[in-house]
Amino acid sequence: MSNKAISVRDDARAARGTLAADFDLEQVRQAVGGIRFGEVRVIIQDGVIVQIERVEKQRLR
Repeated sequence: MSNKAISVRDDARAARGTLAADFDLEQVRQAVGGIRFGEVRVIIQDGVIVQIERVEKQRLR
């Protein structure tokens, strides 16, 4: 019975991790969207996205 409880807990933790990863990827997609020239930098600590930096440049010619 305790093995089943651990399994359920692990499944819930994995589901939350998947949702968080999907949210993080969507944030990166939004940062990239619409940039013609520039860069998007993703800062990761301990395997987790902690910051997204977006720099957009405007080319005059």
